[in-house]
Amino acid sequence: MAVYTKVSAEEIDQFLTRFDAGTLVSAKGIAEGVENSNYLLETTQDRFILTLYEKRVDPADLPFFIAMLDHLAEHGCLVPPMIADREGTKIHNLCGRRACLIKFLPGVSVSHPTAAQARATGEALGEMHRALADFGPERRNSLDHDGWWSLAEQCGPAELDKIAPGLAQAIADELDHLDQHWPHHLPRSVIHADLFPDNVLMLGDRVTGLIDFYFSCTDIRAYDLAVTHAAWCFSDDGTDFHDPVSQALIAGYASAFALSDAEREALPLLARGAALRFLLTRAYDWINTPADALVTRKPPQAFLQRLRYYQNHPDIFKP
Repeated sequence: MAVYTKVSAEEIDQFLTRFDAGTLVSAKGIAEGVENSNYLLETTQDRFILTLYEKRVDPADLPFFIAMLDHLAEHGCLVPPMIADREGTKIHNLCGRRACLIKFLPGVSVSHPTAAQARATGEALGEMHRALADFGPERRNSLDHDGWWSLAEQCGPAELDKIAPGLAQAIADELDHLDQHWPHHLPRSVIHADLFPDNVLMLGDRVTGLIDFYFSCTDIRAYDLAVTHAAWCFSDDGTDFHDPVSQALIAGYASAFALSDAEREALPLLARGAALRFLLTRAYDWINTPADALVTRKPPQAFLQRLRYYQNHPDIFKP
């Protein structure tokens, strides 16, 4: 979540007249995240999230996200569905952007996950995958291997090496390795693809919501667990690996959705792909984020550290 498009209180108040949602009391921009513009709204009736979809979200994909969230909610998963206005419309236009009003879920995002919180998150991810087993629509992963190559080219060797000396060559070598060894044979489904701690709401050790599904796509199911592992199991700067959190996350997932032997064996490679994916997107955003955007840029080096750890310690996924 972030704020790229500024919306006035008067514009938000007018937007709310389409809904049975009360009148605006307060609106606060949310700076976390990097994808869309988000506001926390408090009205005379309830709390809501207002999301304006920025350049990286294709408006044509919004019906997919709506259908997926509705499907997950119907299956009992703790997700925030988009709210229809009085005419049944969920996708609107506001300040030149597509916009949706979204159900507010209670809870907070943890900054230093415990093993118990990681286990609960793994279980919630497994339950989500189980619920999506009979979900028919598909969406291509725009950040697959071709997307990684494209991002590396858009960043350019000179700019990458400004982030860390030798980074461009390290990325090129890893891209070649993953292209040659990627486990394309593993089961696929719709996945979250971005389940960082700030996309999980918790009260204590209990998950109260999974949010921010705008990278969701069809890809290798176990890759979703690898993405979550890379996001949850290291210190913020990527220099410290937290083995108890790692073991708890995988155990929690397996308790809700069993991992095959082939999926377990592939986790070291899938985790390298996850680390590279976020290294590249963070590098791109680091280079291209406007200076006046209300958004917190995140250092790419944190995922370079993760990538190096996964390269050197493939045995961390063994039971």
